[in-house]
Amino acid sequence: MAEVLLFHHIQGLTDGVRAFADDLREAGHTVHTPDLFDGRTFASIDDGFAHARDTGFDAIRARGLAAAEPLGPDLVYAGFSFGVTIAQRLAQTRPGARGALLMYSCLPVGEFGSAWPDGEPVQVHGKEGDEFFDEDLPAARELAASTPDAELFVYPGEQHLFADSSLDAYDPEAAALLLDRVRTFLARRTR
Repeated sequence: MAEVLLFHHIQGLTDGVRAFADDLREAGHTVHTPDLFDGRTFASIDDGFAHARDTGFDAIRARGLAAAEPLGPDLVYAGFSFGVTIAQRLAQTRPGARGALLMYSCLPVGEFGSAWPDGEPVQVHGKEGDEFFDEDLPAARELAASTPDAELFVYPGEQHLFADSSLDAYDPEAAALLLDRVRTFLARRTR
C-alpha cells in the first residue's frame, strides 16, 4: 500500500484530521501526520492564522519540510489547506514522489518549478463556493490542464474544511466522496 505524509490545516492537527488519517490506515496505508503546531488546535481559521503569523509561516513550513527528511523518498504528499503549501512543494521538488493530494487549496505550479513533474499523479479537491478555494481555483485548473496525471474535483457548497469531522464545516456527503476518491488514488500507488 501507499505511504502518505499528511499535513494538517491552519486549525491544527484536529481530531477530524486524525480521523481522516485513521480511515486511510484502515485501508492499509501508512500515514504520517506531523503536528506542526506542537499539540495546539484552534477553534477558528482566524485563530489558527493568528498563531501561524505569530510563530512565522516560514518556520512552520520548515517544520513540515523537516518531517519528510527521515522518511523514504517514495511518498504521497497530502495536505489540507495550509498544509498544501508544504505538500505541494515536496511533491514538486523532492525526488521519488509518488503523488500529491491537495485538499482545499492549490498553488500555482510556478511557485516550485516550471512544470508539474512528469508522470506524477495529483488530485485537487475543493468546494466551488469556498472563498479560500475560489482564490486557488485558477491555479488548480491550470495544473489539471497541464498534465494528464491530474484530477480536479470541485464539490458543491461553500465550506472550506469540509472533510474534517470535528469542525462545524464538516459535510458528510462531500467528505465521503473525497475520501473514496483519495482511497482510489492511493490504491493505485501501492509500493
